Amino acid sequence: MLKEQKDIWIAQRADPYVCRSEEGVFYFTATVPEYDRIILRSAGRLEELAQASETTVWTRHDEGIMGNHIWAPELHYVWGKWYIYFAAGSAEDKWRERPYVLECQGADPMTGPWVEKGMMQCADGDEFSFRAFSLDGTVFENKGEYYYVWAEKVGVGRMISNLYIARMESPWKLATVQVLLSTPDYDWERRGFWVNEGPAVLKHNGKIFLTYSASDTGVNYCVGMLSVDEGADMLDPGMWVKKRQPVLRTDEAKGIYGPGHNSFTVDNDGDPVIVFHARTEREITGDPLYNPNRHAMLRNIVWGTDGEPKFLL
Repeated sequence: MLKEQKDIWIAQRADPYVCRSEEGVFYFTATVPEYDRIILRSAGRLEELAQASETTVWTRHDEGIMGNHIWAPELHYVWGKWYIYFAAGSAEDKWRERPYVLECQGADPMTGPWVEKGMMQCADGDEFSFRAFSLDGTVFENKGEYYYVWAEKVGVGRMISNLYIARMESPWKLATVQVLLSTPDYDWERRGFWVNEGPAVLKHNGKIFLTYSASDTGVNYCVGMLSVDEGADMLDPGMWVKKRQPVLRTDEAKGIYGPGHNSFTVDNDGDPVIVFHARTEREITGDPLYNPNRHAMLRNIVWGTDGEPKFLL
């Protein structure tokens, strides 16, 4: 069980992602305020990541693709190698956000070397995926198959950010066409912007829980959740159950505003942990997108009598 964590864990690191290797090493990555590089930290204990030195493993291009808005990196060990999944705009158009993949050529992700595998490729015959603003790709395994879940904006006029899922053929290509997994149905997903983004997967007792973030990135930002039985067809959206209310949201009394874009890991005792970013002030100075004060925080997860995870600030 974690030592009580009520304060900022790692300052000015948004979209935090933590994973633990089979050897027991913890790795941390996140979006940096400058949106210009991908960083990694490693430590033997989860709490020690806060003091661990930070290594830049990749830097944005000066021109062309992957040249601006480097967002939401995630580190995954799949197909026997380390991969980083992240989103980036182009140097000439920062809003041309698309998902990209880096592959580590060595056993240690801290030292690499890392090579670019390019943009995530959609399945043959898929005319829709990654054609518009796309980001926040995550990967999970179930029954020997890997799945990719991401956010992509669709529509005319004011765009809507939905969540999509597909089975993977390789670490950088999808095997199936996209399936719409979730769209902003409820009022709490539509504040400021209509948004579902930042998916993250947690497994427990035969169930798969997929959290995601909703609404704008200020005080309205919050976390929703879908769930499915691990034996179900992951590509059948009818098998997934969506919670009517958010599972994590602003707590004014505790001074935590806009918790969201989380990941899951375990502490050194093997207890599950949610890692997320939040703000500690209600009013944001300047453009929320460029205000650096989204801070990484972490909490242990409590399991309810209904078998679902409870996220307590």
